[in-house]
Amino acid sequence: MKDLVMADVIRQVGAFKLSRNKNYFLVLCKAIISQQISTKAAESITHRFENLFPGVRATPERVQGLPENDLRGVGLSSQKVKYIRDLTGKFLDGTIRPHRMAYLENAEVIQQLTEVYGIGQWTAEMFLIFSLNRMDILPVGDLGLKAGLKKLYNMRTLPSPEKVRRAGKKWHPYETVGTWYAWRTLDEGIVAY
Repeated sequence: MKDLVMADVIRQVGAFKLSRNKNYFLVLCKAIISQQISTKAAESITHRFENLFPGVRATPERVQGLPENDLRGVGLSSQKVKYIRDLTGKFLDGTIRPHRMAYLENAEVIQQLTEVYGIGQWTAEMFLIFSLNRMDILPVGDLGLKAGLKKLYNMRTLPSPEKVRRAGKKWHPYETVGTWYAWRTLDEGIVAY
């Protein structure tokens, strides 16, 4: 890295730790659940969602079999139920082929995932980071990254996408690592999906 500010953060925070979650379906469900709500609310809803499947993991087949009222009952909005239903359908009909994803380029994964109703660029980028552990992802629209950069570089306002990209160029080809450390400046807890 050619970034002295980030080098200092790395020394303070310690080793980079990014766990990989290979349960792609659940990761994407969690990402949908987490959209536009607080971390605490997302954790609570995710916990209730996972409890719909006692002793087993959520799979597309199991989610498909759930009545909409069960999904709404865990705290999902009608909109997020539609998103999860579409995600489930895309896994079941083969539009999303999880065993091939590790072999696809970043842009191909993003293109495939953003075909799902309710999954946008940010969700696809979180998937690339947390499920495929790609080291070159810079989620330009991520509020946590922007807030971390604002704090690190003493900016008066949140950085524009162009300023985020400029910071990310210093970290290339390890944009994910820089993002992870920027997140740590705001929250010492390790983010996982």
